Amino acid sequence: MLDRFLRVWLGSWPSSGGVLVVGSPQREKPRWDGGEQRALGVTDAAGNGVLSVPPASREAVAALVAGLAPAELEAALAAELPGLVGRPEQHCFTGVFRWTEAPADLPDAGAWEPSDGPGLPDWLRPFPGEVLVAREPGTGEYLAGVGLKPHDPTGIEISVGTAEQARGRGLARRLVARAARRIVGAGAVPTYLHDPANTASAHVAVASGFPDLGWKIHALAGAA
Repeated sequence: MLDRFLRVWLGSWPSSGGVLVVGSPQREKPRWDGGEQRALGVTDAAGNGVLSVPPASREAVAALVAGLAPAELEAALAAELPGLVGRPEQHCFTGVFRWTEAPADLPDAGAWEPSDGPGLPDWLRPFPGEVLVAREPGTGEYLAGVGLKPHDPTGIEISVGTAEQARGRGLARRLVARAARRIVGAGAVPTYLHDPANTASAHVAVASGFPDLGWKIHALAGAA
């Protein structure tokens, strides 16, 4: 299921060795939230993977990454990729890419609610359909929530956030595990991405069943 998702999301998978640069029409279409993603890549622990860019940028980006060792790739993408895909005002970041086929069997937390419902933080509202929300019993105060990014029916990314006053209760891991079980039950692969420096997010990922296998995500962010 992961291979199938990556083939759709990136335009090709897997790489036969090194980083394969593909020109994909997907990079010229809106993503799940209506925004754009002009460059997107995934590499495995050995540094092999696929970097997806607009078709017109493929040749220049392929020349950039040709012959680079895995340790050199991140710096090269940060320095040159935004300009090569026509977005010099953005920046390229590299994060941890995780997925699971066996979410942790933790007790359920939260309830599924419409993302346009009352009492939700602004960051949850762009997610389509339902979000998974934990509230304080009795008061209904928001404590933590999960939104699902439907990149494709075969692959859905989980985002989680916890209010400051609710941290340390184990809510995030229970919400993420519950959301991941729903995704797996629907026949898709759940993914979880985070900044390498975000140790709290890393702990949530491991506890909810998303191991770090050394895979990385490469993408653009910043002003469009």
